[in-house]
Amino acid sequence: MKVWLLRHGQAHAEARSDQVRELTDYGRNEVRQSLEHLRGAPLEAIYVSPYVRAQQTAALVRDALGLPGELRTVSWLTPESDPRESLAELQRLSGDEILLVSHQPFIGALGGLLVHGNRQQPLPMHTASLALLEGEELLAGLMSLQVLAHPDLQ
Repeated sequence: MKVWLLRHGQAHAEARSDQVRELTDYGRNEVRQSLEHLRGAPLEAIYVSPYVRAQQTAALVRDALGLPGELRTVSWLTPESDPRESLAELQRLSGDEILLVSHQPFIGALGGLLVHGNRQQPLPMHTASLALLEGEELLAGLMSLQVLAHPDLQ
C-alpha cells in the first residue's frame, strides 16, 4: 500500500476563522511544484480535510493531474485530529494508493506514527511538503518513507 501525505500550501494568515483561510498565490505555486511528484501515480482516492486551504490544495492536485472523481472530505484530517484515531479510519478504507491532504501538526505526526510507530518523531512537513509512505500493511511503525519533498520556490 502507498499513502501520499500532502500538507496544504501557504495560506493567508487572517480570516474569520482558521477553517476558512484560503491559499495565497505563493501557496498555489508551492502546491503546483509538489504535485509534479504525483504525476503518473495511480491514485485511487484523495481524502481531504474540510478546511478551505486543504480543499483548494486537493482541487489543484486533482485538476492539474486530470484525476477523475470527487474529493473525499473527511473530518479526521483536521489540524487537531488524533493520528491514532485517523489511522483506524485509514485502515477501514480500500485502495492501494491514496493521497491525504491535511495540516500540521497532524500530518507530520501521522507520518511519524506510520514510519516510527510513535508521535515523538514527526515528519518535517512544511507548506506543500509531500511524503510517500509504503508498506505491506497500513500499521503504525511498519510503513517506510520513500519520498519527502519540499517545494523550492525562490
